[in-house]
Amino acid sequence: MAGWTIMRLRVGIVGCGNIAETYLRNARMFPGVELTACADLVPEAATRRADTYGLRALAVDELIRSDEVDLVLNLTIPAAHFDISSAALAAGKHVFTEKPLSVSFDEGRRLVDMAEAHGLALGCAPDTFLGAAGRMARRLMDEGAIGRVVTGTAFMMSRGMEHWHPNPQFYYQPGAGPVLDMGPYYLTMLATLLGPARRVTAIATTGEAERLITAPGPTSGTRFSVGTPTTVHAALEFASGAVVAVGMSWDVFRHGNHPIELHGTEGSLRLPDPDTFGGTVALSERGGDWREMPTDQLLNGRHNWPFDKPDRANYRMLGVADLAASLAGKRASRASGKLALHVLEIMEAILLSAAEGKPRPLTTTIDRPPALSEAEAAALQAA
Repeated sequence: MAGWTIMRLRVGIVGCGNIAETYLRNARMFPGVELTACADLVPEAATRRADTYGLRALAVDELIRSDEVDLVLNLTIPAAHFDISSAALAAGKHVFTEKPLSVSFDEGRRLVDMAEAHGLALGCAPDTFLGAAGRMARRLMDEGAIGRVVTGTAFMMSRGMEHWHPNPQFYYQPGAGPVLDMGPYYLTMLATLLGPARRVTAIATTGEAERLITAPGPTSGTRFSVGTPTTVHAALEFASGAVVAVGMSWDVFRHGNHPIELHGTEGSLRLPDPDTFGGTVALSERGGDWREMPTDQLLNGRHNWPFDKPDRANYRMLGVADLAASLAGKRASRASGKLALHVLEIMEAILLSAAEGKPRPLTTTIDRPPALSEAEAAALQAA
């Protein structure tokens, strides 16, 4: 693509758990990403990943200081995000972290300020809005397909993690829960389509005080205590004037709510699960029948995960590739720390509003990141 430069970024991964497998496999698709090393608090975990993917297994401190690492990809648990990201920034490394940016807004702001002070790039998942479905929804919105958005809904509802994750305990503690764990996908998508939120009102409850692990593994059959709300409902008021109802719950066996619907002065838009990069986008113009637009044959929309029997699109690492291109083009990355900080403030405000029983105004704002064009998406991905 004319005027588009790819910077090859040497990446070291800290955190070699379940999510690392996806990033490691996907890295080969993006010419701007060169994996060099990995580290984990459990050295054996790093060694296994290193042996499989031809990397150097290092101690965490060694990787952060390594001259062979330009960017630290932080895939640790949320409670460790701040410590690892701040250490990497202090060492002069760019950072891309799994969501959330940190477990508190104060820590998140410190990371953003630190990156700016050091002249470093700070990116944060989710980058799912850069996938085929997110790009299609953004194009329709920017073309005025549904006019000015008036209202909408966003629902993430399930029975939680303990039936599939072998170590789900941390998902149910402060710093996680359905809002901080799954909220970033939904709220980031809303922010990139609607712009910044300005006020939040919420209520919350906890379904069960203890959870039973039924996933296969050494902890199967054991119980653990829940330390954070597992059902939260919020009303979000956006600076544009749109009002969106958001529901996040790990107490639901079955439901019929669509992940995201937006309703405007000219029609309605329905989005698929924002935890995936693809899916079907549907448009209803002025009350007409839904026109479904699948994205499973488009770039970053094709099914590639689970790897043994793909049924969805998972292109995690796309945001890191965009960050590499942004450094070469001297522009801000799309899945930026500032976007993640705004989303983090929304999530913290949701939990605080529910605890305090009153609305919470937001202090941060953002500009919507530039849309990723199809040509730019193609340039980021290897042939």
